Amino acid sequence: MTVLASAVRNDETPGFPGVSFGRSADGMAVALVGETAFAMAPARDGRHYLVTGWRIRRPMEEWTRSDFYGHSGVLADDEAFRSAVLEQGEHQREKKALGRHEARIAASTPWGPSQGATVYADGVVFHDTAGHGGFHLSTELNAQINPMLRADGGWYEEDEAWAIVAIHFQHLFTSFERRSAERTVKDSWPDAWETIFGTILQPGESFEKDRRAFEKDHADCWIVISAITSDHEQGFVEVVATRGGEREVSAGERRFLVPSTEYRVGRLGFVIDETRHRAYDGPSSFAGWRGRAA
Repeated sequence: MTVLASAVRNDETPGFPGVSFGRSADGMAVALVGETAFAMAPARDGRHYLVTGWRIRRPMEEWTRSDFYGHSGVLADDEAFRSAVLEQGEHQREKKALGRHEARIAASTPWGPSQGATVYADGVVFHDTAGHGGFHLSTELNAQINPMLRADGGWYEEDEAWAIVAIHFQHLFTSFERRSAERTVKDSWPDAWETIFGTILQPGESFEKDRRAFEKDHADCWIVISAITSDHEQGFVEVVATRGGEREVSAGERRFLVPSTEYRVGRLGFVIDETRHRAYDGPSSFAGWRGRAA
């Protein structure tokens, strides 16, 4: 599907903010949702990434890759880009309707002094600090968090634990945020998810659960912990592997050569096939291995 170069406002997503699609000066598919700009930026191996910018004060046809900095995941094609942008339009409209408001609240957080806050509701406040941020719940609301996920003091950091707040107080979050929270809790706390919602997560539904199964199934296998394109063996990646992917100093390390066309890390790690991947004791491209005895 080709994204039209002309602006299309409010066609699939009526209301504020409008959604516009176009093409940048360097040929990228781009879009604007409110004051947030999006682009489908090319990457290696024919892949594309969703990247973001903010308040670009020029027409779309003058935008370039240098206007974008945020990275929001991999895109399969133009249709995936369009869907992601329309989802962001929905998210911003729902967020506006929720009536969150900014405030200055003197607070000492686990990440430093609060430099600004967003009030979601009485007792539900998100604090920004110089280096991090997260939610604080009142004592009464924190008591409503399932004990398997409850944080002492009611502080929930912004990287993952925010999702605990979102799945317990869903009416305070947008559809996009609720979907993201569901994925985060399933990935990070599968046992709690299964207990709270009375379900069993299947393979592929939880990163943490899949990681445990992977480690159990490959406990005696050589798993890559470091990799570098070989300077000495053309067409190969030189890798360092340990049994079960252990990273402790005491873990025994071995080097192998893997064809460059084959080496892909994947979600959980690369497993050495000793019948095909040659053990290697030659000159190393790893700085830390140079001069070490084989």
